[in-house]
Amino acid sequence: MRISRRFCHFLLPAVLCAGGCSDPTYDTSTPEALLDAVQKAVQEGRPEDLPQFIEISARDVEFEDGVTEASAISDVKRKLSDMLGQLGRVSRKLKTRFVKDMSKVQTQAERASDRFGFGPIVERVVTDPFKVLDESRTKLAAEDLGDGTAALSYEDAPFAGGFVALVETDAGWRVTVPIELVQSNEYWPQTRHEWGVLASLLLGVENALSMFEKELDTGKFKTLDQASERAGRLLGESVIVQSVIYATMKGKDAGTGKVKSAGASPATPASSK
Repeated sequence: MRISRRFCHFLLPAVLCAGGCSDPTYDTSTPEALLDAVQKAVQEGRPEDLPQFIEISARDVEFEDGVTEASAISDVKRKLSDMLGQLGRVSRKLKTRFVKDMSKVQTQAERASDRFGFGPIVERVVTDPFKVLDESRTKLAAEDLGDGTAALSYEDAPFAGGFVALVETDAGWRVTVPIELVQSNEYWPQTRHEWGVLASLLLGVENALSMFEKELDTGKFKTLDQASERAGRLLGESVIVQSVIYATMKGKDAGTGKVKSAGASPATPASSK
């Protein structure tokens, strides 16, 4: 059977797009290009791409179950990507469904009395969580220091007090934090179990957002305030449970007063195997 030329002209672009349009390539060849790539991901509605711009150095260790710290970090980044993607979908639906409420200006008194003042915070989180990344681009600047790192500034001042920087990797430039500082922090994950709880926390948030999306699709909420209150309750319950678990694992040693890892899985240098 012959296929018409007109049909081919329609079909070919569709096939090509199906194979590549959903997976855009970002230019991160320079520090400034990286900042543009972050903005591009937000503007194009692809928040799930943001974790790929993060670089977290892993120790060269392997836990007792054979999982390396690098693999555990990759799992956390995948969970973060899934969660941000779900948050993006919920955000788009809310902005479409409650257009009038989005433009409504509340007085300070209304905000203070609205669910103890948490309503506006939750509302911003679920309706426009990535807006700041887009709007901040014109105020951010990156200076290549010539040693594989770059200094990040916000309105000519060190961003986050210099705690956040940029680093050059084989895949391009990435956002990072001084690993020697974060790994010495008492709440930084040190074991397989702790990385696993962090991944579970992100999965819990994603599941809470999915549950909220299903309720949203039923038309259950008449106003943005109602929707925000329900979203806040679901997210709060999920985060609190996982945070308590994590805090318990990071119990303090009674003798030294320092944080120790409860239920820690032994780690050995990966290179020793």
